[in-house]
Amino acid sequence: MKIAIIGSGNVGKALAKSSVKAGHKVTMTATSTEKAAEAAKATGAHAANSNQEAVEDADLVIVAVPYDKLGEVFRGLGTAVDGKIVVDATNHVNIQNPGEVLGSLSNAEEIQNRHPKVRVVKAFNYAFAARMAEPVVSGTRLDGFVVGDDQAAKDKVLELVESIGFRPIDAGPLVMARALESMGLLIIMLQIKHSWPWQNGWKLVGPPDE
Repeated sequence: MKIAIIGSGNVGKALAKSSVKAGHKVTMTATSTEKAAEAAKATGAHAANSNQEAVEDADLVIVAVPYDKLGEVFRGLGTAVDGKIVVDATNHVNIQNPGEVLGSLSNAEEIQNRHPKVRVVKAFNYAFAARMAEPVVSGTRLDGFVVGDDQAAKDKVLELVESIGFRPIDAGPLVMARALESMGLLIIMLQIKHSWPWQNGWKLVGPPDE
């Protein structure tokens, strides 16, 4: 499928690398054309001159930017993503006051509320970049949770999740993005508290085992 990735940081590059490896056509954008070209060269993707150019023919649009850049991204896109599947891979992290995050709407719900014509799906935010690039640990395939209210859009993202190596799991409606973002916050805080190596991932154990 054709995938546009907005953002060329660690997350954007990791998802680009694994998606290209899975046979998808990936177009990347960044805050500058130079950064987009550099990220595309490093991952085997293509670089676009603008976000609008990247999303024009995309089957899926993955947003992989810092939380505080979401508004800027969507203002710039305007109506270009109306009707398109937009995968929100972002996290709102507040280490000093996690309750501020845990007690609020998810980023995905905020996007959906502000842009009702966009088909928002939440995925990938709970995984570190290292695991997005390689979602297998000691031979165990990690779980890829996907939530959304549009079933057809969610199925398309589940297809992507499986193609890059995760075990795809439909985790319910978009409101469950709050749980996925809590998982993202938890795994980040665990690394910091215990000085772990930022290589962990989520896996449900027990049946079904595939």
